[in-house]
Amino acid sequence: MTTLAPVTFAPTDLDALATAEGVIACIVPEGGKLGTEARRLNRLTKGAVKRAAESEAFAKLDEGDVLELKYPAGLAATAVAILRLAPRAKPGDARDGGANLVQLRGRHPLTILAGAHRQLAEIVFGAALRDYAFDAHKTSKDDGEEAAPKPITVLTAKPEEAEAAFAGLRAVAEGVFLTRDLVNEPANVLTTTEFAERLRKLGELGVEVEILDEAELERLGMRTLLAVGQGSESPSYVAVMRWNGGGEEQPLALVGKGVVFDTGGISIKPSAGMEDMTMDMGGAGTVAGVMHAIAARKARANVVGLVGLVENMPDGRAQRPGDVVRSMKGDTVEVINTDAEGRLVLCDVMWYAQERFAPSAMIDLATLTGAIIIGLGHENAGVFSNDDGFADAFLGAARATGEGAWRMPLGKAYDDMLKSRVADVKNVGGRPAGSITAAQFLKRFVKDETPWIHLDIAGVASLKSSSALAPAGATGWGVRALDRLIRDGYEKGDG
Repeated sequence: MTTLAPVTFAPTDLDALATAEGVIACIVPEGGKLGTEARRLNRLTKGAVKRAAESEAFAKLDEGDVLELKYPAGLAATAVAILRLAPRAKPGDARDGGANLVQLRGRHPLTILAGAHRQLAEIVFGAALRDYAFDAHKTSKDDGEEAAPKPITVLTAKPEEAEAAFAGLRAVAEGVFLTRDLVNEPANVLTTTEFAERLRKLGELGVEVEILDEAELERLGMRTLLAVGQGSESPSYVAVMRWNGGGEEQPLALVGKGVVFDTGGISIKPSAGMEDMTMDMGGAGTVAGVMHAIAARKARANVVGLVGLVENMPDGRAQRPGDVVRSMKGDTVEVINTDAEGRLVLCDVMWYAQERFAPSAMIDLATLTGAIIIGLGHENAGVFSNDDGFADAFLGAARATGEGAWRMPLGKAYDDMLKSRVADVKNVGGRPAGSITAAQFLKRFVKDETPWIHLDIAGVASLKSSSALAPAGATGWGVRALDRLIRDGYEKGDG
């Protein structure tokens, strides 16, 4: 897994600033008033910091933006970064500020003069999240030492308290990195078997991991899932990951779509852009990242993550449009389009999750439809739910962590669009409301007593351009919001 840059919290040592290498960052609020640390930097730079903080350029900055002074006189550092941030800044602005600092520092060490800033942990969290690069398959002339992430040193009045405040966020950042690594991997590397093996490594954190093979899936009756993978040389699996940190309570179930590559099957996709379908396991990748995060921070909650790992390929054995398959639940499904395969994977795993674990609530995640991108773009995931309170709790967690999410409708009229002449249900309902009919199909496999959320993350799991907290490629969307939901709604107190 891509490792986070090493972060060290240390007591503020103003006498060491002159010889600190790399980039030195200070925090200055609107108006340009300098604190103790910034005043020392200002003396060392012969007034350059004060002039910059009082400049028109600084006044035009938004909260979380950075003004850079390159090669300052009086310092060994290559740059001074002046981060505009209020003492009572919003967490999102603080995260953006940290992210802007690491983008500016490049491969250089970064020293942050944080003092006793209230949002110190969020500043470092943003820096850690943005300081990611997926270069596992790039050759480089740099030696390992040069290529490794450079350290981040945080000078603060209370380093022990700051480190404790960041510890849980560090675990979440590790989970985000795991998700990004999985989603960024090419399909010839991240096969279904390799994916399963990487999930087994969560056992090192105390997660109980069980891999169900095709023989067991056949015995259980997961025929819709198996039908998706029957045209591939790669075997299909279901991985079950259990974190038992919350006593006897029924677990929260997280279910992820893990299609490691999606050609569309017999309903084959156009070749242009098909290379992006390495990210069609984004839902499973997010579930893996959440399980890592909660295990690494020893969450006092019971959570079970289940992911269906398949590959959708055209072959003489592949399922055809017009086939009728029977789900684990027992409902028959007419396969109109083999490229609408994710819901066939999810419906069996969702039913299995409820039958085996009787979860207190269930959330499924999937890069399910292009239609959600048409509706919401790349700013928000689509949120579908049968329970208003549960949906509101998740939306609140998403807002708190700055991950875009938008509630979408469900209703009987969308069920009518899925009626089949030859089976209980069709797997697609046509072009209109494509993301909604997909969710409505999944709702059929949710028991009445189970609060449920479906997250269509097709537009947010991977981006062509960089975002505030991630470079181009996999974003790790959902790990932070789901961790927050678990922290706020499912963790046991101290007693």
